[in-house]
Amino acid sequence: MTTGRRGLILGGAALLTVPATVRAQPAQGGAGQGGAVIDITRARTEPIPIAIPALAGGPRGADIARVIENNLRNSGLFRPVNNAAFIQSAEAAAATPRFQDWRVIGANALVTGRVEEGGGQTRVDFRLWDVLPEQQLQGTRFTTNSANWRQVAHQISDSIYERLLGEKGYFDTRIAYVAESGPRDRRVRRLAVMDQDGENNRILTDGSFQVLSPRFHPNGRQIVFMSYFQNQPRVYLTDITAPGRQEVLGNFPGMTLSPRFSPDGRSVVLSFAQGADANIYAVDIGSRSQRQLTSGGGLDVSPCYSPDGSQIVFNSDRGGDQQLYVMGAGGGGARRISFGRGRYATPVWSPRGDLIAFTRIAGGQFAIGVMRPDGTGERILSEGWQMEGPTFAPNGRVLAFYRESRAGAGGAGYSARLAQIDIAGFNERQMGTPTDATDPSWSPLLA
Repeated sequence: MTTGRRGLILGGAALLTVPATVRAQPAQGGAGQGGAVIDITRARTEPIPIAIPALAGGPRGADIARVIENNLRNSGLFRPVNNAAFIQSAEAAAATPRFQDWRVIGANALVTGRVEEGGGQTRVDFRLWDVLPEQQLQGTRFTTNSANWRQVAHQISDSIYERLLGEKGYFDTRIAYVAESGPRDRRVRRLAVMDQDGENNRILTDGSFQVLSPRFHPNGRQIVFMSYFQNQPRVYLTDITAPGRQEVLGNFPGMTLSPRFSPDGRSVVLSFAQGADANIYAVDIGSRSQRQLTSGGGLDVSPCYSPDGSQIVFNSDRGGDQQLYVMGAGGGGARRISFGRGRYATPVWSPRGDLIAFTRIAGGQFAIGVMRPDGTGERILSEGWQMEGPTFAPNGRVLAFYRESRAGAGGAGYSARLAQIDIAGFNERQMGTPTDATDPSWSPLLA
């Protein structure tokens, strides 16, 4: 059970248009060989200087370059060179880079490309260059519906991130969250989805019922969330490719909450609260059969599978205080893994399997932290007045969460905002949303 700001919530239906497929293929000339991969630890202290001129061929090329630049800068691992320093024009660089012009302004890497549009289609030829040895590292052609140009920019950003840092990127993703508005004591909470950079923000429910804890399916097309729709606290499943459809998940007589999908997407693990107890159940999505995984006194809530589906982490007060436990996916054999000062909540397993993120509450302060699955190596990444709900980017390198501010008389001055931070505890920054926002959930890569 989260120990933060509110009682449990309400819900609704989601609608999301999934963009057409972006087709990628090697560009003429292919990808070059060689070029050193930069260690991420080094890139944290010495961000990679990279030049990203507008892609040649028209105004859309400047838009794409701007998205790429913002993505890489926001990661904290790249330092885009100021466009005012560029010597060679974008058009000339797209034809043949003059490497001395890019070396002299301090660029180690260079992005060039060309955009062609027509008939509702956009083709983007992208190339990544290692400036010092004057070598092409990658060349890829993307073809898509013209409306999806931003997704191409995110995929190019992911390609650069992976080629230069040796790890998958996380830019071609979405974040589901709860958009909050209204007075502190009468908040309206609606389901929302946006691209990870805050663009294409869409409010998906009308606010006539409240929404809590949305979570993405591994395929990125479904969302499970909690709702008090018609005063019934239930977990709902919605297929975002089928407008307006939502289904109650499980035939439970009481409150169900804190749902998450299994890694294979075939089931949902959730908590069923009845009286003073809450136990964890797994619900098969296809058959709707349900299986109880925990029992006994106490509140067992916020379950999350390990990425291989073999274990579940959850928080429970079964020992008298709210702590983190890990058990087998079939239930039983739960062992406590948190032993620091304070209470622990909202655990989530990294997609890489190496860490569990959590919320900790101690001495009136909240914190977002990580630990290994056996409970060792606990590190606090950020502390504040009230913060909760960590969610990992699909590469396991970045966490999103939300912060709340103190409220004055009558709730004045209150706000709730999404933030993100590197798992090393650096580059914390606020994520832009048009309203207050809580309960983020990071999607898998879309492509």
